[in-house]
Amino acid sequence: MRYITYLLIGILFGITMYKSEAASWFRIYEMFHFGSFHMYGLMGSAVLLGIIGIQVIKKNNIKPLDGDKMHLKPKKKSVTRYLVGGTVFGLGWALAGVCPGPMYVLAGAGYISIAVVIVGALIGTLIYGVLKKKLPH
Repeated sequence: MRYITYLLIGILFGITMYKSEAASWFRIYEMFHFGSFHMYGLMGSAVLLGIIGIQVIKKNNIKPLDGDKMHLKPKKKSVTRYLVGGTVFGLGWALAGVCPGPMYVLAGAGYISIAVVIVGALIGTLIYGVLKKKLPH
């Protein structure tokens, strides 16, 4: 039952991404050229909703679907991890024209060429997993 819930949430997320044009290459291109507020508005509202959601979870001690206690640990702070990670992520996003969430939305929408980007992202994740202990965190 739990996996069906996750699947339905994922489908709803995908439909929302597609209908809001957050998976649109044109909208992403437009954002990187500071041509429109559309994507910044979407991301800003997502960040605001996330902040509110986390505060509600903490205040009301809401449990995950499996009933365990929610573990919300603060992230480690370091300039290197965010500067290097953000740069690599941003370069990949700009080169591919899509970030990880919309990759699967575009695949579901029938854009077969996105498979190249998905394979590249999976290979990058594998390389990170192999090199993780040797990288500055």
